[in-house]
Amino acid sequence: MGEIRFDDLEDVKRFIREIFYGKGEERNDQDEPPEDDDPGRGGPRKSSRNRMKGGLGGIIVILFLVFLGTGIYQVGPDEEGVLLRFGQYSKTVGPGMHWYFPSPIGKRYVVKTTKVYRVEIGFETVEAGPPARYQNIPEESLMFTGDENMIDVDFSVQYKISNLKDYIFNVRDQYETIKSASESALRQVVGSKGIEETLTVGKERIQEETREKLKEILDSYGTGILIIGLQLQDVGPPEEVMQAFKEVANAREDRARFINEANGYRNDIIPNARGQASQMVNRAEAYKEKRVKESQGDVAKFIKLSEKYSLGKEVTKTRMYLETMEKTMPNVEKIIVDPGLKGSIINLIGGGVGANEKTNN
Repeated sequence: MGEIRFDDLEDVKRFIREIFYGKGEERNDQDEPPEDDDPGRGGPRKSSRNRMKGGLGGIIVILFLVFLGTGIYQVGPDEEGVLLRFGQYSKTVGPGMHWYFPSPIGKRYVVKTTKVYRVEIGFETVEAGPPARYQNIPEESLMFTGDENMIDVDFSVQYKISNLKDYIFNVRDQYETIKSASESALRQVVGSKGIEETLTVGKERIQEETREKLKEILDSYGTGILIIGLQLQDVGPPEEVMQAFKEVANAREDRARFINEANGYRNDIIPNARGQASQMVNRAEAYKEKRVKESQGDVAKFIKLSEKYSLGKEVTKTRMYLETMEKTMPNVEKIIVDPGLKGSIINLIGGGVGANEKTNN
């Protein structure tokens, strides 16, 4: 096809007339000779047929241009587009103005790939609010724990599209696939935990394990989805047994309070008892040290006396006898008997000093 150029407005007009009326039918009032009305030559009839053919060709060209114009589309800055040709994947395009074969030759899917999508499991947002209103879905939220207790769990999953081609071609219903996979992952994790851990300290661990399990499932399917976060919205017992669980929770709180009070009493008594025990041990050590020192002094004194006694046994014996008598005699009644007095020692024993004086008289 040759190149078409338009040097001025007349060229444009001539081109349009050629489309509608065909070449050779362009009229010029100054140069064109007068029409021949001779029916034998067929001049007017031939001109009319050419004009009809030219007009039909122009309409076809315009319709074809309109058809090609439907292939123009725009991809937003937060979007990506997947292009199909005769139902098969062709390519993925980014933001900007693009053209691709219109339907039925080509088909395009333009999706927001930077948007964070949300899936709700166990509940449904009825009204965003404020205030927000939610509707519980028991068939999704009720599940069993590892110790065979039933629990009601509502949670949500946030995700983005990481591979638009896989997201469109590998999964038929993306929302339901993510919802079913999330529910399956959470049931598997909760089924390995006890009810106390699920209701109290184990929530963070359950969220992390469920997110990892969900990621494994979606990657195995090749969904082209990136999990941004998984959050437990509400975790508690079913409504039918809520009151019983509250009573159990109150009992646990009372138990914890009693334990804390007992620990406080223990922390007060044990240090005092340890202090008293330490004080008694110190006193015993001091008494032991005192007795040891005194015994060592007595031993040293006895050794010295033994040495002196060995040097002069009779002198030492007499000295010790006298020292002993000095200590004992002051507290004893003394009776001095004259050998020349008549009487018997029996009288002294029986009557004492007075009876002895009477006998002597």
